[in-house]
Amino acid sequence: MRFFSAAEIDGLLNFPALVDALAEAFRGGIVTPVRHHHEIERPDAAATLLLMPAWTAPQASPAFLGTKVVTVFPGNAAVSLPSVMGSYLLMDGATGAPLAALDGARLTLWRTAAASALASRVLERPDCKRMLMVGAGALSSFLVKAHRSVRHFEDIAIWARRPDAAAEVVAELARDGIEARVADNLEAEARQADLISCATLSREPLIHGRWLKRTAHLDLVGAFNLSMREADDEALQRAHVFVDTEAALHEGGDVAVAIKAGAYTAEQVSGTLAGLCRGEYDAAAERDDVTLFKSVGTALEDLAAAMLVWKLAN
Repeated sequence: MRFFSAAEIDGLLNFPALVDALAEAFRGGIVTPVRHHHEIERPDAAATLLLMPAWTAPQASPAFLGTKVVTVFPGNAAVSLPSVMGSYLLMDGATGAPLAALDGARLTLWRTAAASALASRVLERPDCKRMLMVGAGALSSFLVKAHRSVRHFEDIAIWARRPDAAAEVVAELARDGIEARVADNLEAEARQADLISCATLSREPLIHGRWLKRTAHLDLVGAFNLSMREADDEALQRAHVFVDTEAALHEGGDVAVAIKAGAYTAEQVSGTLAGLCRGEYDAAAERDDVTLFKSVGTALEDLAAAMLVWKLAN
């Protein structure tokens, strides 16, 4: 059985290929059961074990199955360890034999950013020029690179509550030959942006609907629980809203939060990423209005990414 480290995954994957792989996966052929959440009692704070299985359809050749195992231990900061860690196990779908173990955190960064790029490839106008990245965490540089793989930007701005953190992302992108700048006025930048991508843990809306250009595309990746928001209710009301899966109607922030509060309804959601990939919506017509994509993640993306790593390595 092979092991793929974060560095090896980085050396194998590229966003054009991964975006195409996710598009094919969302069109069908992968079975995605409900993910499993298990609470683990700990002396300091309860931990969580998350299991995310998926497998290819019976007629697939070659066939694969896989599971991402994620642990969330809030007390890890006290021992200088990340609170969230994970691994991915890829198996032969015909025999069940283990094929590879992959760095789960790195795989998640790649597939999450690629899913956002896949949505923007369909929903965002081809003539977009300005991108605003809100947040300076681990996902930020991945999201910039992913969106750049499907659209050409003349200006990329990075905004974070801590300007020094935004500057670190700018420096990281520069090492890869990507020019970006630190943004200091969020509202002013948002009003001019064609694409706004958010990956934060904000508990209050950062992006307001009244700021958005008529043809803006809003990509909401952070806000992973019901106590978090990255965009306000007006942003949802103004937009054609698409979600990665229907789980976003009751999980994660933004859409699920607005539905729970009665400020938005599930019926107002335009559709899912699978529907976009199957051509079920007139996405070209919707580009003349605000579009919004909310992701909460799915095991389908993990399996598609792991399969691509395996393919490129063999």
